[in-house]
Amino acid sequence: MPGPQDPHRGRPRRDPTSGQPTLRDVAERAGVSAMTASRVLRDDPQVLPATRERVRAAADALGYRPNEVARSLRLGRGSGLVGLVVTNLANPFYSRLALGVDSVVAGHGLKTVIGNTGQDPDAERELVADLVARRVDGIIAVPAGAEQRHLAAAAADGVPVVLASRPPEGFAADCVLVDDFGGARAATARLLDRGHRRIGFIGSPPAVHTGTERLRGYAAALAGADLSVDARLVRQGQTEPAEATRAAAELLALPDPPTALFCSNNRNTIGAFRAIRALGAAGGPDVALAGFDDFELADALGIALTLVAYDSDELGRAAGRLLAGRLADRRSGAAAAPRPARRIVVPTSLVEHGI
Repeated sequence: MPGPQDPHRGRPRRDPTSGQPTLRDVAERAGVSAMTASRVLRDDPQVLPATRERVRAAADALGYRPNEVARSLRLGRGSGLVGLVVTNLANPFYSRLALGVDSVVAGHGLKTVIGNTGQDPDAERELVADLVARRVDGIIAVPAGAEQRHLAAAAADGVPVVLASRPPEGFAADCVLVDDFGGARAATARLLDRGHRRIGFIGSPPAVHTGTERLRGYAAALAGADLSVDARLVRQGQTEPAEATRAAAELLALPDPPTALFCSNNRNTIGAFRAIRALGAAGGPDVALAGFDDFELADALGIALTLVAYDSDELGRAAGRLLAGRLADRRSGAAAAPRPARRIVVPTSLVEHGI
């Protein structure tokens, strides 16, 4: 009596991770062992021509493509991939950062894989663990918070890690930062020079390093004018323009509202602009606006605007160069006696529109 039929017989068993036909599917279709199929696809000259033709015909019929990542790992090479971990892909800053990273690592034969954490530390931990499991050659990360044990663990496992926009916490790693403190202090000082004494602050969540440093620069500029920070004029926690619009509207509705606003990033600046425009349309007073990050069409908003500008592409390029240097050290054996962690600070300048 015949046994039960194999439900998968005659049709490929897809690789559960990629959905593609496997080497075993090719071997079964060609009527050879998986080892023989592998030898054919590696161009082993010892395989008989007739067998080679059968295996290649089976591979073509199934649409089989070798897993180059797994093959590279078996041969002792890396995966050829660099993981880039960012917090908010909706922010154009991160697209410029990614372009900068990719322009450098591509020159070293590497491809960039981008993951978005949404400012969620748990999502960041899972993403970093997944990248390490996939054997990426290195990781460039914009951490969501000060808890970086997962990044430290990746570095301890031999994966080179470079941080961007935030310094490492609890472990040594290369990093590329922006002069957040100096840029914020300069922009706030420019508002003070124009006679403003009540300047509101609209910023990122307190856990974000850039927002904290930019708040510190804002406070330093006020202190330089013998003014203290009025907590009623500070709003933190906004990550999207709509949230910043509500925060700015709250400040502008105070009995003694600010005459100027400083925003800690481009998303907050755009949101604050909308609140200022709505106030002006209702016949309210003019409010000066300054912010960190220059952005496209800033010159077309039709208001006086002071922005802290810097080269976000260079931030990515610098991170890419640091990572490429660490990979070169590993190939040469210098990783056994690693160089001290390096820190690069990208300078800022002020750009003014409509002034």
